[in-house]
Amino acid sequence: MQNQLLGIHHVTAITGDAQRNLDFYSGVLGLRLVKRTVNFDDPSSYHLYYGDLAGSPGSLVTFFAWPGAKPGRAGTGEAVALTFEISERSLDWWRERLHSFRVAVTEEHRFGSRLLSFADPDGMRLELAGTAGPRDFRHWPHSGIAKDHAISRIHGVTLSVVSVDTSVPLYTQTLGFTNAIEQPERARFTVGTSFVDVVSNASARGQMGSGTIHHVAFRAPDDASQSEWRSKLTQHAVGVSPVMDRKYFHSIYFREPNRVLFEIATDGPGFAVDEPLEHLGESLMLPAGYETQRPRLEQMLPQLTLPLAEPATA
Repeated sequence: MQNQLLGIHHVTAITGDAQRNLDFYSGVLGLRLVKRTVNFDDPSSYHLYYGDLAGSPGSLVTFFAWPGAKPGRAGTGEAVALTFEISERSLDWWRERLHSFRVAVTEEHRFGSRLLSFADPDGMRLELAGTAGPRDFRHWPHSGIAKDHAISRIHGVTLSVVSVDTSVPLYTQTLGFTNAIEQPERARFTVGTSFVDVVSNASARGQMGSGTIHHVAFRAPDDASQSEWRSKLTQHAVGVSPVMDRKYFHSIYFREPNRVLFEIATDGPGFAVDEPLEHLGESLMLPAGYETQRPRLEQMLPQLTLPLAEPATA
């Protein structure tokens, strides 16, 4: 079978306040903090991972926590929205839940589907899209949200670019995206179980800061598949990084023609390599190279308080 990307692996964004971020993504959205670690390039700042019970590939949204980071500016050359999947029967339930936390919500209809749009505390645009089919995912039972209503995975992302046509050859001929739907203002591509919407506009290039998305990662099942992708990208004259060991998965990075940063990440080894499943996210876990700095880092990093574990409610 031809090597194929399985969908979105994770989306990584930037927050200026780790505790506020944790309160929102875990306490409000019901995602599990599956790993608290540090940025590989800057161990003085947290890298927080949220997802389902096990942090399954496709459920993950991660954050570089840069205290006091200035707000970024959404613009071209970046992902500008992250869409989570929920049951279509839960849209009204989520509207009420978000309102109860004083989160402003608007309703939109896109490609025949209803969705809710809102922003996280840093201003990053989020969406909840209702789907009709069965959702098979590893529900976190202490989220305070019943499985019927819970977020199951990342449904897709929206990219802002100067020219959609410039990126189409890489998407369809190299990466294997399928051009599913096209409208004057938005083109939708599918990749595995996910969608990638691309909008073309003349706005200024995005500026990285809190509330912006740093990169979008796509799933390769294993190292062999990733190696094939790296070779293919190189053959198509795409500048791609060496393989980087991120402990919980292996990564390669490249920019598509409109300069959006993409990653291809392996499904494994997973988040239980350094702490048991039942205790994911409870302690600071460090890459081996930073373990000798643990006392200094634990003193430097802000203390985080997990939201109170709650049984699922209807």
